[in-house]
Amino acid sequence: MGRSKRRKSRQQPPEGQASSGEGPAQQGLYDPRYEHDACGTGFVAHLKGRRSPAIVADALTVLENLSHRGARGAEPNTGDGAGILTQLPHAFFAAEAARLGFHLPPPGDYGVGMLFLPRDAARRAACEGQLAALIAAEGHTLLGWRDVPTDNRDLGAAALASEPVMRQVFIGRGPARPADDADPLAFERRLFVLRRLAERQVVGAADGPQVFYVASLSSCTLVYKGMLLAEQLRAYFPDLSQPLFDSAIALVHSRFSTNTFPAWKRAHPNRILAHNGEINTIKGNVNAMKARQALFRSAAFGPDLARVLPIIDEDGTDSAMIDNALEFLVLAGRSLPEAIMMLIPEPWEKHAEMSAAKRAFYAYHSALMEPWDGPASIAFSDGALVGAVLDRNGLRPSRYYVTADDRVIMASEVGVLDVPAGQVLYKGRLQPGRMLLVDTVAGRIVADDELKEGIAAARPYADWLADHQLTLAALPPAAGEHAPDHDTVTERQHAFGYTFEDLRLIMAPMARDGIEPLGSMGDDTPVAVLSQRPQLLYNYFRQLFAQVTNPPIDAIREELVTSSAMLLGAEGDLLNPRPEDCRRIRLQTPLLTNAELAQLRETDAPGFRAATLPMLYPAGGDGAALGAAVATLCAAADDAVAAGVNLLILSDRGVGRELAPIPALLAVSGLHQHLIAAGTRTLVSLIVESGEPREVHHYACLIGYGAEAVNPYLAFETLHDLIARRLLDVSYETAAAKYLKASAKGVVKVISKMGISTVQSYHGAQIFEALGLSRAVVERYFTGTPTRIEGADLDVLAAEAAQRHVAAYPPRPANGHTLEVGGRYQYRNGGEFHLFNPSTIHKLQQAVRGGDYAAYKQYAAEVHDRETHLATLRALLEFRFAPAPVPLEEVEPAEAILRRFKTGAMSYGSISREAHETLAIAMNRVGGKSNTGEGGEDPARYVPDANGDSRLSAIKQVASGRFGVTIEYLTQAQEIQIKMAQGAKPGEGGQLPGHKVYPWIARVRHSTPGVGLISPPPHHDIYSIEDLAQLIYDLKSANPAARINVKLVSEVGVGTVAAGVAKGHADVILISGHDGGTGASPVSSIKHAGLPWELGLAETHQTLVLNNLRSRVRLETDGQLKTGRDVVIAALLGAEEFGFATGPLVAMGCIMMRVCHLDTCPVGVATQNPELRRRFTGRPEHVVNFMRFIAEDVREHMAALGVRTLDELVGRTDLLLVRDDLAHAKAAGLDLSPLLFRPEVAPEVGRTCTQAQDHGLEHSLDRTTLLALCAPALADATPVTATLPIRNVHRTVGALLAGEIVRRHGPQGLPEDTIRLTFEGSAGQSFAAFLPPGVTFTLAGDANDYLAKGLSGGKLIIKPPDGTVFVPEENIIVGNVAFYGATSGEAYIRGAAGERFAVRNSGASAVVEAVGDHGCEYMTGGRVAVLGPAGRNFAAGMSGGVAYVLDAAGDFAGRCNTDMVDLLPLDEADARELNDMVWKHAVYTGSTVAWHLLGAWDEARGRFVKVLPKDYGRVLRALAEAEAAGLSGDEAVMAAFEANRRDLARVGGN
Repeated sequence: MGRSKRRKSRQQPPEGQASSGEGPAQQGLYDPRYEHDACGTGFVAHLKGRRSPAIVADALTVLENLSHRGARGAEPNTGDGAGILTQLPHAFFAAEAARLGFHLPPPGDYGVGMLFLPRDAARRAACEGQLAALIAAEGHTLLGWRDVPTDNRDLGAAALASEPVMRQVFIGRGPARPADDADPLAFERRLFVLRRLAERQVVGAADGPQVFYVASLSSCTLVYKGMLLAEQLRAYFPDLSQPLFDSAIALVHSRFSTNTFPAWKRAHPNRILAHNGEINTIKGNVNAMKARQALFRSAAFGPDLARVLPIIDEDGTDSAMIDNALEFLVLAGRSLPEAIMMLIPEPWEKHAEMSAAKRAFYAYHSALMEPWDGPASIAFSDGALVGAVLDRNGLRPSRYYVTADDRVIMASEVGVLDVPAGQVLYKGRLQPGRMLLVDTVAGRIVADDELKEGIAAARPYADWLADHQLTLAALPPAAGEHAPDHDTVTERQHAFGYTFEDLRLIMAPMARDGIEPLGSMGDDTPVAVLSQRPQLLYNYFRQLFAQVTNPPIDAIREELVTSSAMLLGAEGDLLNPRPEDCRRIRLQTPLLTNAELAQLRETDAPGFRAATLPMLYPAGGDGAALGAAVATLCAAADDAVAAGVNLLILSDRGVGRELAPIPALLAVSGLHQHLIAAGTRTLVSLIVESGEPREVHHYACLIGYGAEAVNPYLAFETLHDLIARRLLDVSYETAAAKYLKASAKGVVKVISKMGISTVQSYHGAQIFEALGLSRAVVERYFTGTPTRIEGADLDVLAAEAAQRHVAAYPPRPANGHTLEVGGRYQYRNGGEFHLFNPSTIHKLQQAVRGGDYAAYKQYAAEVHDRETHLATLRALLEFRFAPAPVPLEEVEPAEAILRRFKTGAMSYGSISREAHETLAIAMNRVGGKSNTGEGGEDPARYVPDANGDSRLSAIKQVASGRFGVTIEYLTQAQEIQIKMAQGAKPGEGGQLPGHKVYPWIARVRHSTPGVGLISPPPHHDIYSIEDLAQLIYDLKSANPAARINVKLVSEVGVGTVAAGVAKGHADVILISGHDGGTGASPVSSIKHAGLPWELGLAETHQTLVLNNLRSRVRLETDGQLKTGRDVVIAALLGAEEFGFATGPLVAMGCIMMRVCHLDTCPVGVATQNPELRRRFTGRPEHVVNFMRFIAEDVREHMAALGVRTLDELVGRTDLLLVRDDLAHAKAAGLDLSPLLFRPEVAPEVGRTCTQAQDHGLEHSLDRTTLLALCAPALADATPVTATLPIRNVHRTVGALLAGEIVRRHGPQGLPEDTIRLTFEGSAGQSFAAFLPPGVTFTLAGDANDYLAKGLSGGKLIIKPPDGTVFVPEENIIVGNVAFYGATSGEAYIRGAAGERFAVRNSGASAVVEAVGDHGCEYMTGGRVAVLGPAGRNFAAGMSGGVAYVLDAAGDFAGRCNTDMVDLLPLDEADARELNDMVWKHAVYTGSTVAWHLLGAWDEARGRFVKVLPKDYGRVLRALAEAEAAGLSGDEAVMAAFEANRRDLARVGGN
C-alpha cells in the first residue's frame, strides 16, 4: 500500500490551516442556506457498452463547450465547480495497484472510494485510520490506498485555499452473506452502509464536515470533481487523460453558484446524479422523508437499515438531498428509472393521452410520496444505465444526438461535440416529464413509453386503487353538520379579527366573481410587528417567490401541469408497496365545505378513524397559557395517533366568553413539527376546522405549515350573513362555490409563484419567511423558517388574541353589530395608518405646485412622525450625526445627487400618456432617468421637442411580456432594465385587459386594439441563473453602451441571488421593496409577498461584500421612498441609486384612490380613457420640484453626518443607531443589528462600485468577424455575402450587428437581403436575436434555445447540412423558446422545434415542421405555420395573430388549449396566405414536407386547422364593419375598439 507522488503544484496553505471551502458562516443578513445553483450538464455513452478513453475525452470536451453555463467569482480562475462520473476504469486501476504493490480482484469484487481529506497530515492520518477500522469492522478488506495526482497550477486563490488532499481507497468485497448471491446490488449496498457510517463517525473525528468527504464509494462508478472551472477539470486530474482510463459512460457537470464561495464537495456529479435546477419543495420533502423513516422496513437492508438513517443529509444542497433519496430508493430495491418516476412524476392528472396503467402508477405512488417539485434536468447513472429526465413543465434545456458509431451525446446544449453530418442518426430533446434511458448492458435506448409502461405494468396499480382509494363522493353523506348560528356571527367575527373591509373588499368579490380581488398602488401600511392594531398570526409571514434561479409558473395558462389535490389518511411504507398502502381519501382541493367535513368526522370507512381536538384556551391567557394549550393539543394528538386515529380535526368551534381560539396557524404548525419529531407525522392527516381563515394567504399558510385540509366555517356563515344583509346578490350555493373556487385557485397561484406545481408538494414545505416573530417562537413552532430581526413572542401573540376577544366579548355589552372599518387595503378614517394619507398627500402637492421647500419640510416631518406611528423599519433607526457638521456649501451639489434618481417602471398602458411623458421630461431636465415600464415606447419620443425637452425614457425595461422590445427600442436606452419581479406582485405576471388596450397602446406594444395582453409570470428565456446571464449578454450585445440593470424584489436569500446576478455580469442591481408597485395585483400579493427594501438591500450589500463582488455592480433601491431621510438611510444600507414611483405620481396629482386597475382614475394619471385624461393637471415642474426638494433634503442630512459626497455614505451602517426610546410593545422585541452588520473583509475588498463588468463582447463572433465583414453594407448598403463556421460557444450572433445597422440606418434597416450570411454548424443560444430588416441568416446545422429572440424584421432560414441522413421533420433542429417577443421578420425552419415555439410572437411570420408543448403561447400577432405535429397546450394565452397547423392525425383539438382560441377551417384568403408561406419554405429550405404539400395542395389545405384567437377575430370583424360603414385609418380602428370594448362576450383579460 504505497503512495504515489503528487504532481508539481503551486504553493499550498501551510499544514494545519486546512480551509473548509464552505465559505463564511451565517452573519448579519447573509445565510449560506439560501445559496442557489444552476449549471450545464451532459453525458456521452456508448450504446453497446464499449469502453474507451475516447468516451471520457469526449465528455470532457462537452464540459468545456458548456463553460459559459458555469460561472466564476471575484477571481477569473476560480470556478463554481465541475466534475465527471465514469464507470470504474479497471485496467487503469489494476495497473496502478500493481505499481503500488497491491492486487485488485476482478471488477465487481472491489469498490473504490474517492476521498477529500484534510491537508493537515495528522488529521488526515486520523481520518484514514478510522476509515480503515470501519472497513475491517464491516467485514471488508482494505486493499490499498492511492494518491490522486492533481495539477493545481491554474487554480485561483480561493480554490487553492480550500483544496483538499485527494486519495482513493480500494476495498475488497468481504465474505458473502447468504442473500448476496441473488442480489447484484448487495456489495453496492454494503459500500453505501460503510459510507454512511464513515460520514458520521469519521467526520466527527476530524472536526467538521469540510475536511472529510466521500465523493463516491462504489464498485461501479467513480466521481472526479472539485471547485473548478469546466476547462480546468481535464488538466487538474491527469488520470482522466491516461490511455487506460476507459469507460462506456461519462457524465459531466459545470456549476453556476450564486455565491463565489462554493465548496469543493458541492460540485457535481453527486453519487448517482447531476442536477441542473432547483427543488423548490425541499423543506417539505425532507420533513416528509424524515417523518416516514419510522415506517421503513427493508428486506434488502435488513438490520443495516437503522444504521443508514436519516436518509437525507440536511447540510447538503437540494441536489445532494435528492441524490440521497434516489440512491436510497435504488439500493432499497426500486429500479433506477422507477425511483426517478416516483421522485419526479409526470403531470399525470390532466394528461388525456396518458395510458391508464401509467396514470395508475403515478396515482398509487402519490399516496406514498409527494413530488420533489421544481425545474430540473437530471442526468443519472448507476454505471450500467445512464439517462436523463426533465421536470414536468420542461423548464430546462436538454438535447441529444444518436450517432452511427453508437454514441449517445446528451447535453444542455446542442453542438457541444463535433459530429460529421452523415454520422448523426437522430437529433432529439428531452420533453417535459419524459425520460431518456440508455441501457449499455442491453445495448439500446429504451423509449420513454416502453420503459414507463413496463414499470407501470409490474403491479396491478389500477386494481389496488379501485379497491382501496376513496373520494369524498364515495363516503356516505353525514347525518348532520353544524348549523350556522346567525345570532352570533358578528360576535365571532370580532373574536377572529374580521373587519368590514374583509367582507367588502375580500370575501364579497371572491363569492361574486370566483377570483381573488385585485388592488393597486402598493402598500404603505405598517408591517404586522409595527402595527398598533392586533394582527392575525398569518400577517407575520411573507410568501416566498421565485426570481432568477428558478421560474414561477403560469397556473392559469399552464394549468395542465398543476394539481390542487390532497390525500387524507395514513401513508404506507414507501419501500414495500402493498395494495392497502393507497388506502387514502383523495380531495380535489384542500378546502372543505361543512358537509364534507362532517362526512370525514363521521366516516366509518375501513382504514379511517377521525377524532376532533379543541384549539381553544382560557380567554385572556398570557403567552405561557398559549404555549401550554399547544402542548396539551400535542399530547392529545399523540394519544389519538396511538389509538389508531388517522384523521385529526383541529377545531376552534366553541369560542365564547371563557374560551378563546388558539391561532390556527400556531396550532397546526406546532403540532406538525411535534409529530415530525415523534416520527408519527405520516400516520395522520391534520384537518383544520376554524373560524379564523378567510383569505388566500391564510389557506396558503395553513397548508404550507402542515394542514392537509381546511374548513373555514365562519367564512361560510359570513357569506350567509352578507346575502341576508343584501351586501351580496347571489344565492348562498353560488357564493360558497365561487368563494371556494377563488380560494383554491388563489392557493395554486401562490404556490406557482415559487415554481411549484402541486399543492401536495407545497404541503408542509414552509415556503415563507417570518417577519417580526421571535426566534424562540419560530424555532419551537415553525422550525426551519427564517426569522431575521426577532420580534413578537408568545406573550405578544396572546395579547393580540386577547384584544380581539375583548372586542367580541366586552366586559359591558357594547355595540356588537359593527365591525371595525379595517383600512388595510384603502385608507379609512379611524382605520389602519397609511403613510400617504389625505394630509401628507395635500402637503406634498402644495409644496411641489408652489415650489415651496418649507412646505416640503412639513410634509417630510409628518411622514416621519415616529412618535405617533412606526410605519417602516427605517423609522426605528436614528442617525449618528457628526460632532462637527460639514458646511452645506461644501456638500456636493444637488445636480450630482439628482443624477442618481430614477422614476419607477410604470408602463405606458398602466398610466396615461400625459403622466408618462411628464415624468420623462422632468427626469431628463434634472439629469436623472425615467423608465418606460414594460409597455414599450412610442418612437416619436426619440426626437427632442422644439423647446429642447426630451420625452425619451433613459431606462428601457425588458419584462416577461417583451411588449415593444425591438432593436430600435434597445438602441435608444442609456440603461436596459430586466424586470425579474415587481414589488406589488413578485413571482406573478400581469394582464392588461382588452378595454384598456386603446389603439395608441396597441401600436406601441405591437398588438391589436381591444385585445387583452398577458405578461407571463416567468421570462421564458430565464429559467435559471445562467439563462439570466445569457439575456444580459444578449441585451449588452444589442446596445454595448447601455448599462444592464436587473430588478429583484426583497426576500430572504435575495443577497445570494444578487451575487449570482453580479456573476452574470449585470451592471446595476435594483432591490425593490414589497410596498411599491402601481400595477394591479391580487391583494394577497400586495400584502403578503416580499419584504421591506431595508432588509433586501442590506442583505444584498453584505452578501456582495462578502463575495468580493460589490465593486462590480451599482446597487439601487426603491419602494415608497418619500423623503431625503429615506434616501440617506438607503445609501447607508448600501444603495448608490434611488427610485421613486408613488411620490412622483402624487406630485403629478394622484390622490391614492387605488383604482388604477379599473381605468377610472379621477385625476387622469392611471387611465387611458380620453375623458379622464383631460383631468390631468400635472406638470414636469411639479416632479422637478419633488426631486430637487429630496436632493436638498439629502444634502442637509449629509452635512449633518459630516460627509461631502454621497459615495462616502454608501454602506456606512456605523452611522446608524437603533432607537432605544421605543414605547411600542411589539416593536420592542425587534433586533435590527443584522441590518446594520458590516462584514469583516480584507481592506482591498470594495464596498462601492469601482469597476466595470467585463461582458466579454470583444470575443463575440460579431465583434471578431461580422462587423468587419459587413462594413460595406453598414457604410452604404453594398450587398455582402459570406459563409462561416459556427459552434455552440458563439452566442447571440447577429445582435451587435443589428444594433449597428439600426443606429446607422434607422429601424427600417437595409434593403432586403443586403447582408446574406450562411453559417455551418451548431449555433449558440440567441442566434439571430433582434435581427433587423435587410439581413438574412441561413444556418445549415441546428440551433440552441432562444433562436431569433426579439426578431425585428430580419429573415432566417434553418435547414440540415448537406450529407444529413436523418429525416428532418422527425428531428429537433431548433431549441426551446424560439422567436420570443419577435415583432417582425420571417423564418423558415426545416425540422422540428422544441417547447414554447413563437412564445409572445407579436408580428413575425414563421414556418416549422413540428413543435413541442406550449406552441404559440401568449402570441399577440404574426403568423405561424406548423407543417407537422404540435405538442400539448398549443395556443395557451394566445390573444392575437393566426396559426395554421397541419392536423394529419385529426387529434390536434385535444392538444390545443381552446380557452382563448377558436379552431376553424381555412377560407380562401387563409389558403392563399398559407400557400405562400409553404411555397417560400420549400424554396428556401428544400423541404420535402413542403413540396409534398404543394404537390397535392387541394387535398392538403383541408387538413390544416386555423387557430384564431376569439378576441382577435372579434376585433377583425368589428374593423371590417367599420370600414364597410365608410370609416378608414385611425377612425376605423377607434370605432372597432369601442365596439369590441362594449362586447360582453370578450374573453381576454379579466
